[in-house]
Amino acid sequence: MRSNIAFRLAVLARPVAGVFLIGGLALGLAMMAAQAQAAQGQPPPIHVIEIKGVINPLTARYLERALAEAEREGAGLLVMRLDTPGGLDTAMREMTQAMLAARVPVAVYVAPPGARAASAGMFLTLASHVAAMAPGTNIGAAHPVSLGEQLQQDEVMATKVAQDAAATARALAVERGRNAEWAEKAVLDSASLTSAEALEHKVIDLIAVDMNDLLAQLDGRVVTTAAGEAILRTHGAAVVDVPMNFAEQLLHVITDPNIAFLLITLGLYALLIEFQAPGFGLPGAVGIIALALAFVAFGSLPLNWAGLGLIALGVILLIVEALSPGFGAAGAAGLIMFALGSLMLYQPIGPTSPVLPAVTVNPWLVALITGGTGALILVAVRKALQAQHTPAVSDVPRRLVGTLGQVKTDLNPIGTAQIGSELWTAVANDEGAEPIRAGEAVAVVAVEGLTLRVRRAETSSHSSSGGSYV
Repeated sequence: MRSNIAFRLAVLARPVAGVFLIGGLALGLAMMAAQAQAAQGQPPPIHVIEIKGVINPLTARYLERALAEAEREGAGLLVMRLDTPGGLDTAMREMTQAMLAARVPVAVYVAPPGARAASAGMFLTLASHVAAMAPGTNIGAAHPVSLGEQLQQDEVMATKVAQDAAATARALAVERGRNAEWAEKAVLDSASLTSAEALEHKVIDLIAVDMNDLLAQLDGRVVTTAAGEAILRTHGAAVVDVPMNFAEQLLHVITDPNIAFLLITLGLYALLIEFQAPGFGLPGAVGIIALALAFVAFGSLPLNWAGLGLIALGVILLIVEALSPGFGAAGAAGLIMFALGSLMLYQPIGPTSPVLPAVTVNPWLVALITGGTGALILVAVRKALQAQHTPAVSDVPRRLVGTLGQVKTDLNPIGTAQIGSELWTAVANDEGAEPIRAGEAVAVVAVEGLTLRVRRAETSSHSSSGGSYV
């Protein structure tokens, strides 16, 4: 009987267990679907980088690192906030190539108000998937005039450089569907546009007041990357700043033309100071570090080696003047060479690329350092002249009076005596007394020029000790 009841209960429990099993599976599938739907509703993050200042190899590495990180983390967009006067042609081409090959959409945003995308910055804007500017900004080429162009040297090469850059600008504009005619004019005629004019001439895609406005206007826009078409989903997306790391920030600071000038000046002065002093101390270490950082910076700047040579020669002449009495031709020539070399430090001889900005050292900084150097040289010269007219003060009398020594030749009354490791002309203090014989101990009574006045020591035990004399 009991077994029959158990059997019936088991039969009834099977449908109930089936219902719970099906309900559990349905609940799990619903939760998975909800999670998938939530994941689909969350847009991918937006990475933001900021490039401010001269375009150089450092900024190229920074962009390449940011693009790799954006692709690795699944970012939906990389925004480059840009404010630059231009930069090196090689660095600009590396950056445009990286943007053309990017699988992540890149938006260049010229901001904040007052910023510019000049020279190389214009090429970066043209190469972006989305080009945007803030109100009050401008874009265009600032074609510098180099020393070689002023002298009208090698005009054919200058024309070739400009035409090559114009062709690059046209190609980038055509690739992104922008105004190729104006892009060429910006290179050849140094044309520039405000943000409103750039939008009207179809050089950029939109004007955004700030980052929030930019992201709002980009939402839903379709762009074509190296991976194919992509729809920008910026509404509600997390914004992630990708700053330069410490090494990149340090290198970016020293590539400022004024900072690089200060470093090369500091390095030259420190090494020349080290050469004037024995050993290798703090000035030498500071000089080597400063020169190393300066030459790292020069790799990202349009260096004029003639200007650098004039600076070095000027410093050497100033040091020569400081080591010689008076302030004459060497000092004046050194100051003039230093000032001229500083002013032409970043003016290459010969044609330059249109993407390169007009980089110079601040004239006020040159005047300050040149004037300060002249003042230091005058102070050094005055100290040297004062030292020449100041009688020498010797501590020999104070050091030798009372010192014991040994007579080497009879003092009758004049002979020689050894005081410590030195032989002196000695005179017996009491000339009427018995001569002081060789080997006897004496004590110094006074120093008269290069002659010692001595007396017989009270004890002669020192004469046999050999090493007891000072």
